Amino acid sequence: MKNYIALAVMAITLASCATSSLTRDVRYPKMYEEKPLSIVVMPPINRTNHVDAKDFFYTTLYTPLCEKGYYVFSPMLTMDMFQSESAYDAEPFLEGSLAQFRNVLGADAAMFTIIKSWNRNNIGGSLTVEVEYILRSTVTGQTLYQREGKVKLNTSVSTSSKGLLGALLDVAATAAKTASTDKIEAGRKCTAYVLSDMPEGKYGLKFGQDQKDPAGKERVEASIDY
Repeated sequence: MKNYIALAVMAITLASCATSSLTRDVRYPKMYEEKPLSIVVMPPINRTNHVDAKDFFYTTLYTPLCEKGYYVFSPMLTMDMFQSESAYDAEPFLEGSLAQFRNVLGADAAMFTIIKSWNRNNIGGSLTVEVEYILRSTVTGQTLYQREGKVKLNTSVSTSSKGLLGALLDVAATAAKTASTDKIEAGRKCTAYVLSDMPEGKYGLKFGQDQKDPAGKERVEASIDY
């Protein structure tokens, strides 16, 4: 009987540990150890069939990272450098040396993104984006932050009209809105949502004060209104 009670207590303890949320200093200890101040945004790694996803998503990363309190090198200037240095394809650097970005730019870290899916549903009224974010140190080469997100942007429209005509109007309005949804704004919303638990940089209001704030799951799925 005692053995059963002991096993039951152990099961409850393990269950509570599994469901408890980690704090940011536990999930992202390297961020607090290295305290990166500046970030260079690497060209996205595009694994979708949308050829233009790489270029327009690249420009969406600047604002969310700045809002997290980091100095972010201008995407326009760094893109010129990437092209001239044959670094437009970020794949070789994902696990390789990042020393040149520290030596040339003075960047403390490099943000990599892998676009895994980008699906637009005009009739259903949604735009689903799945991206993995990896922040690596240019000093030690270690991964400081890593999180993946699948975010569905709801672009449906309701005209409040009744009957069959109303339903057709809703479908038409939803399709029009979804088709005209700004790709850059959609990318920013996805990035801001996924990076919401990223420790703040030097220029953030909570710099050095968010260690005990809850960290999100390694992979997050969400549906938000556009």
